[in-house]
Amino acid sequence: MNHIKQLAGQTAVYGLGIVVPRVLNYLLLTPFYTRIFNKAEYGIVTEFYAYIVILMVVLTYGMETGFFRFADKDNNHRNVYRSALFSLAVTSLFFIGLSWIFSQSLANFLNYPDNPEYIIWVGLIVGLDSFASIPFAKLRLETRAFKYALIRILEVGVNILANWFFLFYCPENIDSKLVSAVYNPEIGVGYVFISNLLSVVVKVLALSKEIFFTSGVFQFSLLRRMLFYSFPLLIAGLAGTVNEVIDRILLKYLLPAAQNPMEQLGVYGASVKLAVLMTLFIQMFRYAAEPFFFSKKHEVNAREIYAQVMKYFVFSGMAIFLFVMLFLDIFILFIGPEFREGISIIPLVLIANLFMGVFYNLSIWYKLSNKTIWGVYLVFFGATITFVINYFFIPHFGYYASAWGHFISYFLMVVLSFLVGQRYYRINYELKQMLIFVVLALLFYLASEVLEFSNLVIRYIFHFVLICSYLLLFYISEKRKLFVKK
Repeated sequence: MNHIKQLAGQTAVYGLGIVVPRVLNYLLLTPFYTRIFNKAEYGIVTEFYAYIVILMVVLTYGMETGFFRFADKDNNHRNVYRSALFSLAVTSLFFIGLSWIFSQSLANFLNYPDNPEYIIWVGLIVGLDSFASIPFAKLRLETRAFKYALIRILEVGVNILANWFFLFYCPENIDSKLVSAVYNPEIGVGYVFISNLLSVVVKVLALSKEIFFTSGVFQFSLLRRMLFYSFPLLIAGLAGTVNEVIDRILLKYLLPAAQNPMEQLGVYGASVKLAVLMTLFIQMFRYAAEPFFFSKKHEVNAREIYAQVMKYFVFSGMAIFLFVMLFLDIFILFIGPEFREGISIIPLVLIANLFMGVFYNLSIWYKLSNKTIWGVYLVFFGATITFVINYFFIPHFGYYASAWGHFISYFLMVVLSFLVGQRYYRINYELKQMLIFVVLALLFYLASEVLEFSNLVIRYIFHFVLICSYLLLFYISEKRKLFVKK
C-alpha cells in the first residue's frame, strides 16, 4: 500500500503543475472566452487547438517515454537527455521554418485565407512547446516537482494576463497611447494565439538552466535506439490524439452550412470543458504514473501494484464523475449562457474520458513487454471507430455523434487492450470490485435524477450526502488495505 501512497503523493505534487494551471485556465479563460466571443469565434479557437494537440504529438514523437525508458537503462542518463534535447531542437526549428514558409498555403487550405498569421503563431507555439517537453521530462525524472509546478503556473499566469490585456483591457481603453501602440482590434481572436505564444516563450526562458547548463553529450547511436523504441509510440500517440480531437475538425466539414457548423463547434468545445475535473485527474495521473510504472517493474510484486493502481484509479474517476454530475448546475455557470445547450453530452464525455484513462493504465503491458506495436494496433482501432461514427452520424446528429463516438471507441479499446494484455503480461485486476463501484456511482447518479427537490438547499444537501456515502463505502471496503504497511 505504500506504493499506492507514493503514486498518490507524486500525482498530487504533479497536480500543482497540471491542475493549478489548468484550473486557472478553466476558471478564468473559459468563462472569459465564452462571454467575449460568440459561438462561431470560439469555434475558431476550438478548431486550432485541436490542430495544436495533434501537432504536439508529432513534434515530440514519443521521446518523453523514450527518455524515461533509456534513462532507466543507460548508465549515463545525461547523454540520453542531451541526445533527446538535440533531436527535438532540430525538428522543432525545422517545423517552425516550414510553418512560416507555407503559412499562406496552409491558411488557404483551412479556409482562413485572410489570416496566414494564425499559422505562423501556431507554428511557433507548437515548435517551442515541443522543444520544452524534454526539459520538463528531466524535471519529472529527477522528481523536481516544485520547479516543474512553478514554471507551469508561471506559464499559465502569463497566458491569462496577456489574454486579459489584449481582449479586455485594450478594447476598453482603445484611446490610450500605450494601447494604440501594441493593440490592433482587427486581430480579434488571434490574440488568443499571441497570448499563448508569449507564455510559451516565458516557459522556455524559465527552463534555460535545463537547456544550456547540463552535462552530457549527444550520441547518434543512442538517439537511433531511442527513436527506434519511440516510433511505435509516436504512431500510437498520434492515432490516440487524432481519436481525441478529430471530431472537432470533422464538425466543421461534415455539418451542413444551414446548421452553422462553427457555432456547433463552439458549443461542443465549451461543453467538453465542463469535464475538466476528469481531464485534469487523468493528466495528473499520467504524468506521475509513467515514471512510477517503470520504476516498479523489477519488484517482485509489480503486477500486484499495477492492479491496485487500476482499482484506485477507477474509483477516483467514478467519484469525480459523481461529483460533477451531482453539482452540474454549478459547473455549467462557468461557460457563457449561449454555450449551455450542450449540457446533455456531459455524462458521455466524463465516462469516455475515464475509459481513456483506464486504457492508459492498461497500456503498461505493452510498454513493459516491449510490444509497443500493439499500442499502434489498439489506438488505430479506436481512431477508426471514432472516425466512422463521426463521419456517418455528424451530418444527422451533430456533436451528439461526436460524444457517442468517443464513448464507444474508448470502451472498445479498453476491452480489446485488456484481453490482449492478459495474454502477454497477465495482471490480476480486481474486476468484480471495480465493477461494483462503477455501478454504485451510476446508481447514486440516477437517484439524484429521480429524486428531484425543488428546494435548492435540500437538493444540494441530498447530493452532498450521496457523494459522501460513496466515498465512505469505498473507505469501509478498503480501510484494512489502506493502513497495511508493505
